Amino acid sequence: MNKNIIDGKKIAFKVSQDIKNKIEIMFRDYNMVPGLAVILIGDNPASISYVKGKEKACKNVGIFTQTFKMPAESTFESISKLILSLNANKRFHGILLQLPLPKHLDSEKLIELIDPQKDVDGITSQNAGLLLLGNPRFVPATPLGIQRMLLEENIKIDGAKILVIGRSNLVGLPLSILLLQKKEGGNATVTIAHTRTKNIKELSLDSDIIIVASGVPNTLSGKMVKKGSIVIDVGVSRKPDQTKKTGYKLVGDVDFDEVSQIVSKITPVPGGVGPMTIAMLLNNVYLATTFSLKKAN
Repeated sequence: MNKNIIDGKKIAFKVSQDIKNKIEIMFRDYNMVPGLAVILIGDNPASISYVKGKEKACKNVGIFTQTFKMPAESTFESISKLILSLNANKRFHGILLQLPLPKHLDSEKLIELIDPQKDVDGITSQNAGLLLLGNPRFVPATPLGIQRMLLEENIKIDGAKILVIGRSNLVGLPLSILLLQKKEGGNATVTIAHTRTKNIKELSLDSDIIIVASGVPNTLSGKMVKKGSIVIDVGVSRKPDQTKKTGYKLVGDVDFDEVSQIVSKITPVPGGVGPMTIAMLLNNVYLATTFSLKKAN
């Protein structure tokens, strides 16, 4: 892999091995196996693929996982009942509601039903509030993975000008808060850009680190980055490609061919942020299990 390409798979493997070792010690000392419940509603191909990836990663580190598949036409009441039953089920230390949900379901209300101590996605209002106050219980996996990646690559965050393009509750907002915090991996000067931002090019040319989470291919072009900057590409989109067996290829939010020629470091798609997201989800499940142990003792 080229020197300026950040190998997310390599870093994620290191993180996962560390989690695997901790889980082995937990089992040896407490006879405890972490458990993750995944709720999958409908048959969205991307969601099914993501869930399979999470199941495989959990198995590799010794986390018990069970996926609860619900039909796309499931009612709010039926999903609510499932979430509440999983809250009470001691076999599961973490609960993950795979997003997006079918349009007729209120995702915000369903998320709020998850026990905050089992909310390994870190998206209930309680966990979001704890992050905002600088005392997080769970940090959403993608922001946590990006921060860990920057630290593993010895990229200076403290004092850096960081532009985050995207303001979602899963990535842009929590990531910005995380990078602002007064602790290791924080103390950056963070700017958030979004669809209503008029001077994104001006902002990006002045940034040391650019993190793109817009969900739109080619959001960031070569003309928008300065020499020596660092680019983290969070986006994943499917682009038709008849040369691939699947009929498509995965692309990010960054024009990789252009930008990679200018910047000092860049993440690829796939193989960059994606593996780190899964690794940090495993970390959150392990963390949730430690909370359960503390309760028991």
